[in-house]
Amino acid sequence: MTQKKIKSNTKQKIRIKLKSFDYRLADNAGIDIVDAAKRSGAQVAGPVPLPMNIRKFCVNRSPHMHKKASDQFEIRSHSRLIDIFEPTVDTVDSLKKLNLPAGVEIKIDLMAV
Repeated sequence: MTQKKIKSNTKQKIRIKLKSFDYRLADNAGIDIVDAAKRSGAQVAGPVPLPMNIRKFCVNRSPHMHKKASDQFEIRSHSRLIDIFEPTVDTVDSLKKLNLPAGVEIKIDLMAV
């Protein structure tokens, strides 16, 4: 069974970056993407966990009284990175058909190696 390459003159890779506020959603989406890519015959590296981005906020408890009293809040963003080497047409089709959960931001880049 021969599979067609997207472009045969240059090597290409697909870089997928996942972001989520919940680490379980990012992990499950990464596993789904890796399984779909491996089924189509592409080489996959990842999902690689990237450092967590923590944004912290301090808010006054009361705008009029007790100025020194404040609440602290934080937002944690979990990121995963997946590289797919030498993708085929079947790989791209299987990635398009994936049904990923809500709450996961996906950024896809096609790169020449």
